[in-house]
Amino acid sequence: MVLRVGLTGGIGSGKSTVAQIFEVLGIPVYSADIAAKKIMNEDEGLRSAITNIFGEHAYTNNILDRKYLSSIVFSDPAKLQQLNALVHPATKKDSEAWMQQQTSPYAIHEAALIFEAKVSDRLDLVIGVLSPIELRIKRAMGRDKVSREEVLKRMDQQLAEEVKISNCDFVLINDEQQLLIPQVLVLHEKLIALSKEKNDG
Repeated sequence: MVLRVGLTGGIGSGKSTVAQIFEVLGIPVYSADIAAKKIMNEDEGLRSAITNIFGEHAYTNNILDRKYLSSIVFSDPAKLQQLNALVHPATKKDSEAWMQQQTSPYAIHEAALIFEAKVSDRLDLVIGVLSPIELRIKRAMGRDKVSREEVLKRMDQQLAEEVKISNCDFVLINDEQQLLIPQVLVLHEKLIALSKEKNDG
């Protein structure tokens, strides 16, 4: 049976970069963010539920308008909760089906909200990616072309970094001082050994 490993980190921590390194090593990665976008566009029931709550503007030319949706949910915690209550169960179900199809020693579920969405309950282990806050803000501003204020607003919606990291089984440091690839390689070997233990045990 595949060892189920979570990968998480706050906004701008670089968890997608870490996920790419694991993919290069031949490890399958389920990106909850990419999957959620796909499901929000393709699942008819979910589409109509989103339209009911957020209005017709939630979709433009049949495609989810993420910018419009973000502008609402990141300034209204109640709306964010409503959206998560719709999207998380659908993504969880999709991820569960995906995990069951994997045949590698371990597979990774990458998500920002692993603990918040209770995805961690279905995983064997969780890896956290830790980065200094200023670096995270700079990365997120550059990547999403948003203001510092906007990034801080999003950070407020996520579990505090210390809490998130203290719940992780392994931590990777992504501070642009310590090399990331060697850390991932060491962890990769550990996870292969743990997978063997799980299946031999």
